[in-house]
Amino acid sequence: MRIRSLLATVGVAMIGVLGAASGAVAAPAGPQPIIGGTVSSAPWAAAVFSNGSFTCSGSVIASQWVLTARHCISGSMSVRVGSVYYASGGTTRTVSATYTRYDLALMRLSSPVTTSAVSLASSNPPIGSTNSIYGWGMTCYSGCNPSSQLKTATVQVTSNSATDAYGGQAIRSSRISGNAWRGDSGGPQFYNGRQVGVASTADGVSIQNYGSVAYNRSWITSVAGV
Repeated sequence: MRIRSLLATVGVAMIGVLGAASGAVAAPAGPQPIIGGTVSSAPWAAAVFSNGSFTCSGSVIASQWVLTARHCISGSMSVRVGSVYYASGGTTRTVSATYTRYDLALMRLSSPVTTSAVSLASSNPPIGSTNSIYGWGMTCYSGCNPSSQLKTATVQVTSNSATDAYGGQAIRSSRISGNAWRGDSGGPQFYNGRQVGVASTADGVSIQNYGSVAYNRSWITSVAGV
């Protein structure tokens, strides 16, 4: 099984970081990604930009903090929060500092935002449970842009002992109504209304690995105070 980074703008170049073959990569066989449906309201949603270009998804965890994936961090970072559209609406902020652990990244915003924040889990979701994932990732395997509107899909947890792109504990899930793909990196996975994971890698067909929030919970608290 080939596990790919979910970064939006780097494309094939990023695949080599995770050990897949370099050069052109054929589109995976199977269903199209993130087909669960669009989202009409998600005030906690954060679109992540690197050097002014949309790169990843993320979530607001406190008034001055956004949680995303470590492999999303590059160059000058900024975010748009409180809008289901990555290119319009909501509020924009530059990022004044970043902190990383395994494939999680905390971004401190230049000033607070007033939108609502997610609740973070202190334990991993049960094996077999149905979870929700969110992101602006591509809805085809190549030759298309990220989804302009935030999308969601349901997945089933198959393991809590997978690893993320940097060796941290990760939650593995398989598709129910859709799966993650490029641009969904850093986006949240929810169980029972709490964020349990951060999108790290996927095979583009069914399987995705999300960095465990619970595994990194004490670190998040020590940095962001939540």
